[in-house]
Amino acid sequence: MRRLLRSVLGGATAALAVIACTSPATPASAADAPYDVLVFSKTAGFRHDSIAVGTQAIRDLGAANNFTVTATEDAAAFTTGNLAQYEVVVFLNTTGDVLNASQQTAFESYIGSGRGYVGVHAAADTEYGWSFYGNLVGAYFASHPAIQQANVKVENRGHAATAHLPQTWTRTDEWYNYQTNARSTARVLTTLDESSYSGGGMGADHPHSWCKTYNGGRAFYTGGGHTQASYAEPAFRAHLLGGIRYAAGRTKADCRPETGYTALYNGSTTGWSQAGPGNFTNADATLTSVGGMGLLWYSAKQFTNYSLKLDWRMAGDDNSGVFIGFPPSSDPWSAVDNGYEVQIDATDAADRTTGAVYTFKSADIAARDAALNPPGEWNTYELLVEGERLQVFLNGTKINDFTNTDPARSLAGHIGLQNHGTGDDVSFRNVRIKELGGTPPPGGNATVQAEAFSSAGGVSAFGKPGANGGQTLGYIDPGDWAAYNGVDLTGVTSFRARVVSGGPGGTIQIRTGSTTGPLLGSVAVPNTGSWTTFADVTTTLSGVPSGAQNLYLTFTGSGGGLFDVDEFTLVKGTGGGTSGTGPIRGLAGKCLDVRSGATADGTQIQLYTCNGSAAQTWTVTPNSTVRALGKCLDVSGGGSADGTKIQLWTCNGTGAQNWSAQADGTLRNPQSGKCLDVSGNNSADSTPVHLWTCTGAANQKWILP
Repeated sequence: MRRLLRSVLGGATAALAVIACTSPATPASAADAPYDVLVFSKTAGFRHDSIAVGTQAIRDLGAANNFTVTATEDAAAFTTGNLAQYEVVVFLNTTGDVLNASQQTAFESYIGSGRGYVGVHAAADTEYGWSFYGNLVGAYFASHPAIQQANVKVENRGHAATAHLPQTWTRTDEWYNYQTNARSTARVLTTLDESSYSGGGMGADHPHSWCKTYNGGRAFYTGGGHTQASYAEPAFRAHLLGGIRYAAGRTKADCRPETGYTALYNGSTTGWSQAGPGNFTNADATLTSVGGMGLLWYSAKQFTNYSLKLDWRMAGDDNSGVFIGFPPSSDPWSAVDNGYEVQIDATDAADRTTGAVYTFKSADIAARDAALNPPGEWNTYELLVEGERLQVFLNGTKINDFTNTDPARSLAGHIGLQNHGTGDDVSFRNVRIKELGGTPPPGGNATVQAEAFSSAGGVSAFGKPGANGGQTLGYIDPGDWAAYNGVDLTGVTSFRARVVSGGPGGTIQIRTGSTTGPLLGSVAVPNTGSWTTFADVTTTLSGVPSGAQNLYLTFTGSGGGLFDVDEFTLVKGTGGGTSGTGPIRGLAGKCLDVRSGATADGTQIQLYTCNGSAAQTWTVTPNSTVRALGKCLDVSGGGSADGTKIQLWTCNGTGAQNWSAQADGTLRNPQSGKCLDVSGNNSADSTPVHLWTCTGAANQKWILP
């Protein structure tokens, strides 16, 4: 039964339409499959006089772009049955508490079914007591100065809401300050330049619009839209249209949070060299291919372990690729012969089309097709290189997982952008990289994404918000299995898995050689509370052979749809650092505790008498996350100020959730350079912990499991 439900709950799946390249100010959407939008503008506080013109502007956009608009201020529209007819609900300058408890429940179910939300301006001044809504909108309103002109810095120009904008967008509006920074949970699209106006209160990083996935649905928020004049601005209308199309699933985007990247190209070609014929034009911080076959390559540096992201767009049936892992050369064929190409051309054979490692491994075509925007629209690649493993993400969805086994090649080396030939017109923007450091030592623990199996029976990858890498190993029924070839088991003593289950749960068996090979251990997987609530399970292993082995996970249980596996870690008896699961003990021998055992994002972390509860059971991954109740220890808003709140939050891979145990017993957040600290050196139960300058004092000393 769950296999049937998955296709419904996984999100709205729209047919892709080929859309012609359009002028920069008007995103292409006339060919979108038709859809329906509900505009909701009820107010229980301040009422904006722009609501009527804003509603009419959305009606106009719908008439021109193939969606219908229903406008209401009646909260009675928020029933499960009524909401089901809409792909998107727009909260247009709502204020205060506008929905009752049953209406809130209906809306939560609506988002959980894979639908979309758009928040405009005062949507952030709405429903302060409803944590689901706060997480969905991304940040709550705090204050604003007078209406004035300001510069909006466009950080992401690969999203339909911002692709048409210049890097600096100057306009007049009312500029909100927010209570928290949305960057830790959303992909920030634009920020405000506080030096360009008076009254900014968030400093150098002041998000203004963003997108995110949440609880199975999609959300877009813009801080613009206070004034009536806003809705007559072509650029603002296109901004709003792009957000609506994203929320409706008519255009795809990578809306995962993003921090720590360094620009290789964002207008400047310093460090780049052209090899071979042809070239790239460079205008509006956009590279566009001309002639060829040549290669624009980043000659300033080679890279080993990294996440490379870039935005690309084809004008029509065009051809290009991103090359990695090649040695320095002025001959573009050197990259072909010695490196690997991730292809951009959706019309070729499977092993040489968009997302393929050209001639080596096809992308997952179904996943690729579901994630791909058509010619004329921008797409985003992430190429994640870890040693000799390459994972390819298209608009946030993993579509390929390739391991280099050719000793004559390597994924380490230079990167480059191909100009394929005359008539193959492909553009690139915002090429950026995050270096991940060296390869872990051979004696270290090994974490494997469960969906990256070598072979399997009955299971498949399933896209899921909250999963590390965006996918889980899903559709697990009794008798199913997954194999992982060539896994080094030397020194492995235990097995830890991140799992999620809204079903009956079951058991993971760990074997070698085959599905009936020697049983090294087994671990029970409980119902974790829902299909979006992750938890960790751990078991010891025995009789583990040394060296590279073919590892098998086999699954048992009763019924169907047992559980999903996000990732698993093979924990080694030595060389594994401080990895483990159990209590974290601090001041006065008391434990790090999730207040009231709550799982809501933003729950305060505190000191409390040790009691062995799940609220005090933490899984520590060295130089990475600290997890409890399926979520992560998080620095609120990615802040660095002394006293910043430490909270529980959905794991998102940002620096706000990275922790490193130090030799002096402190637990440090490398992004801020500060330590986990018991407030006021107070050992009383319920004393909150927060971020503080590292002092090495007793209230910063922790004993990890």
